[in-house]
Amino acid sequence: MRLLSVVIPVYNERETILKLIELVRAVEIPKEIVVVDDCSTDGTRELLEAAAGDDLRVAYHPRNLGKGAALRTGFAMVTGDVVLVQDGDLEYDPRQYRKLLQPILEGKADVVFGSRFVTGDYRRVLYFWHMVGNTLLTLISNLFTNLNLTDMETCYKAFRSEILGRITLKENRFGFEPEFTAKVARLRLRIYEVGISYSGRTYSEGKKIGWKDGVSALRCIVKYNVFN
Repeated sequence: MRLLSVVIPVYNERETILKLIELVRAVEIPKEIVVVDDCSTDGTRELLEAAAGDDLRVAYHPRNLGKGAALRTGFAMVTGDVVLVQDGDLEYDPRQYRKLLQPILEGKADVVFGSRFVTGDYRRVLYFWHMVGNTLLTLISNLFTNLNLTDMETCYKAFRSEILGRITLKENRFGFEPEFTAKVARLRLRIYEVGISYSGRTYSEGKKIGWKDGVSALRCIVKYNVFN
């Protein structure tokens, strides 16, 4: 692998973004870091401007468009052989990159999902109904794709960058997850899943996804599996 591209969509993550970038930089894998600031208003942009360097490129949206839109901007900037999606908070641990990349590096996988539910690692115990919602959405997605994923909604998705030339992503918000899953499933790619640790946040700590995003995800599952 010549280079890993870590794409980080960010919106109002002033409290975590510098620590997150520090952790990503510390991973001993040749890589580039691409951060897309989705029009943060809490001072995140100023922190990113100071942190930019040879290994870190930052794009700035003039208005808030959503996670999916930020990822599309970031994907258009990558130069690596493998792309890995990293949220801008500290819920997911960059020290697990090697674990995520191993099936790709061994030539077994084209896409790897990091599952929060099939894991021998630690995970923070939080919201029961979030778990129910994630499980239900994954089940419905699996019914359409005929995959046996346990965590379709996970942030951690690593994949060969050439896949971006074979799919067209459209969703602006959290619908990216079911859309991406449906489209890579349709290509009949080799999809693997590995267990990851997870330190979820509470809403008071900055968690952003809510029940409306769950309804939108259900819409996207049907839309991209049936009509697109």
